[in-house]
Amino acid sequence: MEKVRGLDTPFFLVNKPTFLNNLARLSNKIEGLGTSLRPHFKTVRSLDAIQYLLPDKTSPVTVSTVKEAEALANEGYSDILYAVGISASKLSRIRDLNSKGAKVRVLLDSMEQAQILNQFCQDNHCSIAALVEIDCDGHRGGINPNDPALIQIALLLLDGFAQFQGILTHAGESYHCFDQISLRESAKNEVEAALKATKQLRSVGIACEIVSIGSTPTAHHYQNLDGITEVRAGVYAFFDLVMAGIGICNINDIAASVVTTVIGHNKDKGWLIVDAGWMALSSDRGTENQPRDCGYGLVTKCDGKQIGDLQVTTANQEHGIIEAVNGCDINFEDYPLGCRLHILPNHACATASMHKQYHVFDTQDQTYDVWTRIQGW
Repeated sequence: MEKVRGLDTPFFLVNKPTFLNNLARLSNKIEGLGTSLRPHFKTVRSLDAIQYLLPDKTSPVTVSTVKEAEALANEGYSDILYAVGISASKLSRIRDLNSKGAKVRVLLDSMEQAQILNQFCQDNHCSIAALVEIDCDGHRGGINPNDPALIQIALLLLDGFAQFQGILTHAGESYHCFDQISLRESAKNEVEAALKATKQLRSVGIACEIVSIGSTPTAHHYQNLDGITEVRAGVYAFFDLVMAGIGICNINDIAASVVTTVIGHNKDKGWLIVDAGWMALSSDRGTENQPRDCGYGLVTKCDGKQIGDLQVTTANQEHGIIEAVNGCDINFEDYPLGCRLHILPNHACATASMHKQYHVFDTQDQTYDVWTRIQGW
């Protein structure tokens, strides 16, 4: 499309049909298992995209920043889960959103956080609902599903001025799975951990309204979601090289790329130099410990066809260095100065965060649009 060809590089390009296919694939799977999908907004972070993620403004959504929650609430979206451990400094913003009609839930995993939340609600004559994070695989935060502290935290919230509404897990260790068996095991383990926590709560008469689980790798591998009320996932919307390396998607499923221009040849070193450095690609090296290390991103032609032996091996601030790997050489005549290449991202969330806008191209109906990204925290 002429508008796309006329854009100055580097820029973030979204293949809209691929994006929509990715959304439909996971939505159909989760709904087919009888559970609701609560998409994570953190990857796309654009109000122009939200209409494709959510059926309507009452649909559940996950955010990773209060800024996202504010942007969504201002547009009338009401069922919002802030899925990062809450800190006292952010509670006034949550209160303000709820006072305007939104239902923003927060996340915590300690008695101290529960006490802070209760005290804030008491002091401000309000009530904020919370989920308790459950550690299902030792990845990061949360408490063990069998830890007595779970009941203590829930009772503290129930007896105080806040609200206890349920539990949440995130199977972060699934990002280290590289075969279907281990991915299914990780998904099964996440479900079992959530159900253990729920059983513990209900054994003492505590209702657990929300049982929230999710990560993009496990979301695509659940077999049975009985007892689970919702699934969260985010990067599935764009996909990326990390997800392809795990086996969640194919290269052709990656909906996002950074378009860059060849600005130099260093034939002595075998380098193509492009105008996309880490300021455009991010410095994420998420594939470094995978079976296939993709450097700072793999290279494709403008038609999306992968150039198998080329990858960005070095990312300076505004310069990217492309080399041929696996003992291959670059034919510099194939990549004259001024030609354009596409770089597939290691981590779509990180690469998208480097751009204020997405240039969205529909290859089917030949339409073009610009989506504005929400920046900040």
